[in-house]
Amino acid sequence: MGFLKKFGLLGTAFAVALGVAQGAAQAQETLTISSWIPPHAVNKVIFPAWIAEVERVTEGRVTGKIEFGLAPPPGQIDLIEDGSADVAWIFHGYNPGRFVTTKLIEVPGLEGDAEAASVAHWRAYEKFLAPANEHEGVRVIALMTHGPGQAHMLEPITSLADLAGLKIRIGGGVSADVGAALGVVGVQVPAPKVYETLSGGVADGVWMPMETNKSLRLFEVAPNTMIMPGGLYRGSFAIIMSDAALARLSDADRDAVLSTTGEWLSRVAGQAWADADIAGVENAQAVGVNLGEFSAADQATFAEITTEIRAKVLDEVTAAGVDASAALAFIEETMAAYGN
Repeated sequence: MGFLKKFGLLGTAFAVALGVAQGAAQAQETLTISSWIPPHAVNKVIFPAWIAEVERVTEGRVTGKIEFGLAPPPGQIDLIEDGSADVAWIFHGYNPGRFVTTKLIEVPGLEGDAEAASVAHWRAYEKFLAPANEHEGVRVIALMTHGPGQAHMLEPITSLADLAGLKIRIGGGVSADVGAALGVVGVQVPAPKVYETLSGGVADGVWMPMETNKSLRLFEVAPNTMIMPGGLYRGSFAIIMSDAALARLSDADRDAVLSTTGEWLSRVAGQAWADADIAGVENAQAVGVNLGEFSAADQATFAEITTEIRAKVLDEVTAAGVDASAALAFIEETMAAYGN
């Protein structure tokens, strides 16, 4: 379980979030934050920590309120564009064709947890990816990834070959490329529908990070997990904001709010995802999930598949006008050095 790390910012974020209610009482502006998943690391840690920091830097004049069910996951970006919400988070894979450069952070074989990946994602965005303008119409205020995606199955498997022909819920992006390479039948449903999809027998398994064992209660419907060191893929997210919302603020408060975004918020988000992976593994162990690891031979086979997938993604990102090779090398170097 080399992807595990010590708990760190999670506890701090919870403590900071305790001040949210107090600050909200004196706020002059409330930002509507849309979330499409039930209480989770994003809603219980990331956004509360950000709201608390926004209240601190604006001396309570600006706060935020999380709203659920405003739109399905693929429609979150539309909420921001049409002004129905001020802030939201999106999974890039739910909008196929629109986001290509974000697949760089999703390729298998990257070393590091979700915090390292999220910081590298933000830095690469600033240095290489932003000119592609894939988020046109909204402002990107943070980028994050979940932890390495693993195989959570209804029935036990013992090898990569066992996956061929099985119906696997995948989220889009690079996970779809990996699915095609391994011969699975892709079932694409958003995260909130995963439990229902598995319990109803629509899929034989799901590829998701370890945190979902607890947060989505996968241990109840997919009690067999196979670990691929480094993950089968990662998932890329953005936290986005409306420029119209920023325009409602005074110049001083706008600058203050923006000071809480970027790499700081990406790091907070990545740490929350990394800590949630730890909680997911601990839960899996506590409830008796059948945890296994793909063999050395399977890992070698997957490394060969990874090389092919990387080449495909590099071609796609290059076609989008980005120096893909330089960007991926930058991501790898940043993640390898992060925390050292």
